[in-house]
Amino acid sequence: MLEISQPSLRHQQHYLIRELAQRMEAVWHRYLDLEPYHLPAELGYIEGRLEGEKLIVENRCYQTPQFRKIHLELAKVGPVLDILHCVMFPRPNYALPMFGTDIVAAKGKISAAIADLSPLNQSRTLSEAYQTQLQNLPLNQFSCPRQIPEWGDIFSEFCLFVRPDSPEEETRFLDIVESYVEIHCQLAVAAEPVSPAEASKILDAQIYYCTQQQQNDKTRRVLEKAFGQDWAENYMTEVLFDFPK
Repeated sequence: MLEISQPSLRHQQHYLIRELAQRMEAVWHRYLDLEPYHLPAELGYIEGRLEGEKLIVENRCYQTPQFRKIHLELAKVGPVLDILHCVMFPRPNYALPMFGTDIVAAKGKISAAIADLSPLNQSRTLSEAYQTQLQNLPLNQFSCPRQIPEWGDIFSEFCLFVRPDSPEEETRFLDIVESYVEIHCQLAVAAEPVSPAEASKILDAQIYYCTQQQQNDKTRRVLEKAFGQDWAENYMTEVLFDFPK
């Protein structure tokens, strides 16, 4: 089993980001047979400038028999912005949803925290196995819910998008996301491969998911300002939300 290295950037970031990264990696390590997923060397650690501040991006990627790519990105813009981004991309021959989570901390305050298990089927609904476990989580116990973006038709009814307004809500968000990842890993390990016809439908749904996520203008604008339009387009389509090959 792959030993997970501990990147250094998280220790300079908001504690919520540091804690979530550590919790997710612990769950992956507990349930999954992790192997390295190789990004180009120049994309593992990236430095740039954004509005006069130093921008650092660290990427860690893994793969398993069930997931073609598990991507954890940590980013820091000087003392003003900390970001965590994570997506678990299932292999198309497994009928699994897309897990994704993001945390944005601006000047030490969490401005946005989102997590979802997004279904990859025509009905856009999670299986009964997922629904049974997710429906007991305290998703409605947050005082500042955020609005889902216009392109967010990919998200499930269990999408949690909030601005945690207290230490208690921050801990609640951590606990819920950890539960999402644990439920997802348990069901993934127990899953059986699907037929080629079903895998083709899942492939189309994953391509649609990635296409919708590529419409996130906020992410794209930050990357364009720091690295230029061409670099940002390549990073959005080849690293953040690449299509299955």
